[in-house]
Amino acid sequence: MPAGRPGPAAQSARRPPPPLPLLLLCVLGAPRAGSGADTAVISPQDPTLLIGSSLQATCSVHGDPPGATAEGLYWTLNGRRLPRELSRVLNASTLALALANLNGSRQQSGDNLVCHARDGSILAGSCLYVGLPPEKPFNISCWSKNMKDLTCRWTPGAQGETFLHTNYSLKYKLRWYGQDNTCEEYHTVGPHSCHIPKDLALFTPYEIWVEATNRLGSARSDVLTLDILDVVTTDPPPDVHVSRVGGLEDQLSVRWVSPPALKDFLFQAKYQIRYRVEDSVDWKVVDDVSNQTSCRLAGLKPGTVYFVQVRCNPFGIYGSKKAGIWSEWSHPTAASTPRSERPGPGGGACEPRGGEPSSGPVRRELKQFLGWLKKHAYCSNLSFRLYDQWRAWMQKSHKTRNQDERILPTGRRGAARGPAR
Repeated sequence: MPAGRPGPAAQSARRPPPPLPLLLLCVLGAPRAGSGADTAVISPQDPTLLIGSSLQATCSVHGDPPGATAEGLYWTLNGRRLPRELSRVLNASTLALALANLNGSRQQSGDNLVCHARDGSILAGSCLYVGLPPEKPFNISCWSKNMKDLTCRWTPGAQGETFLHTNYSLKYKLRWYGQDNTCEEYHTVGPHSCHIPKDLALFTPYEIWVEATNRLGSARSDVLTLDILDVVTTDPPPDVHVSRVGGLEDQLSVRWVSPPALKDFLFQAKYQIRYRVEDSVDWKVVDDVSNQTSCRLAGLKPGTVYFVQVRCNPFGIYGSKKAGIWSEWSHPTAASTPRSERPGPGGGACEPRGGEPSSGPVRRELKQFLGWLKKHAYCSNLSFRLYDQWRAWMQKSHKTRNQDERILPTGRRGAARGPAR
C-alpha cells in the first residue's frame, strides 16, 4: 500500500492515502529520547532509494522503556504521523513499516523517518533519501576575458532535478600532457558555472569536462577541447554616445570606445549595433560595422526616440584564425531624431508637386541612387559627405518653399507655382 498523508482516522480507513509528503529538514543520525542511546534502532539506517521504490523498515526497542512496546509505537515522516495501516507488529519489541511508490525527496538533505513511543517521545530516527542518479551534463561553454582566466558554464542534464544533493565538478587538463585539475570557484555566473582565475597556458589546447555525482551514481559530460585564444571575449564597449547629425531628421551618429581590457594585446575587433524605437521591443541589428568605433544610422523616422546598444567581438588575437565570442550588449543609450519640417502626416517624405523639375525622371533616379547608397553605406564613410550635402539642400529647399507659401497671397501662390500640367 502506498504511503499517505496523515489525516483523520476515518479518512484513512475509507481510501488509500496519497504519496508521502517530504518536507522537513532531516536530522542525521538516529534521534533518541533522553540519554537512551540504545533505546531503539531503525533498520535500514539512512537508506538511499530510487523514485518509485518501496521501503521495508523496522523499529526495534531495546530494554524495557516505559510505553515502548511494539503495540504502542508509531511512525512519522517529516513530522506527520503515518497511517496505522502502513505498520504491523512483528513481535513485542519490533514494529515494521511498509512504504511503496516513494516520491522524490523535496529536500536534498533527506527526509526524517522517526519512530515514536506511545507518549510521543522520539525513540529512533533515520534519514530517507529518494531521488535519481545524475544525468550526463552537456552544453559546456567557456570564455576568457584576459587570456589568463577561464569561465565555464553547463547544463546539468535533460531531466535536471535529481531530488538529491548532486555535486558538479569542472575538470580540465592540457590535452597532451599534464594531470587533471579541478576548478574551485563555483557559481560565479549562475548555479552551474565555475571560474579558473589564473595559471592557464596559451598556444596549447585544453580538455574540459564536468563530472556529476550523488548518492545514486555519477555521470560525465563529453570532453570540450579549446584553445584560450579562440574563446576570448571582452566587456561591452564603454562610453557609447548617440547624437544627432546636424539637422538631418533621419540619421543618428553612434560613437564608442574600444574595450580597455585587451588594449595591450595583438587583436582586432569587430562590432555590432542594434537599435529600436522607444515603444517597441524589436531590435534591428547592423552587422557591417567592421572595426570602426563610430557609425551613422540612416533611414530613421523623424522625431523619434531610439535606443542604441553596441557589442564587441575580438578576433585575430596572436594570429588566431577563429572569431572570438561576442560580448554582452552595452547599456542602452537613448537619443531622438529631429522633427521633420516638411508637411505631411508623421513627417513623411513630401510628395512631388506638379510642374516642379524635381518631379521628373531625374528626381526618381536620384532617389533610387541615394536609396541604394543609404542601404549599402551603413556605418561607413562611403559618399556620406555627398549624401549629407544633398539632404541638407533638400531640407533647406523645403523650408524655403514652405516659408514662401506662407508669405504669398492665395492668388499669387498659384501663379508662383506655374500652370498645371
